[in-house]
Amino acid sequence: MTIEEFVIDYLETALSVPVSGDVPHPMPPSFVTVEKTGSGRTNKIESATLAVQSWAMSRAEAAALNETVKTALLNIITHNEISRSELDSDYNYTDEDTKRFRYQAVFDLVHFLGG
Repeated sequence: MTIEEFVIDYLETALSVPVSGDVPHPMPPSFVTVEKTGSGRTNKIESATLAVQSWAMSRAEAAALNETVKTALLNIITHNEISRSELDSDYNYTDEDTKRFRYQAVFDLVHFLGG
């Protein structure tokens, strides 16, 4: 299992909106996407940087969903496969092409998934 799959599965149980690795078509009113933007390995310890985007119909709804996502991902360390979850940054990231509101939270995770 990859870190993206693990985080998507975890967020699907923690959130009340769809979660995937791709933007769904058609787009539901609110949803979350997960994308790995980097990774590393030191002494057999895996790390990953994930961009988690919270999409909604208004900026306020996207910001609120982003806060829920941040809380969930900070709590992912309750799983044995994750030893560290750190919020790097989060910010408004409205999609100019689709004119959909979204926020992006960037997390650094240390994990034991090997993928």
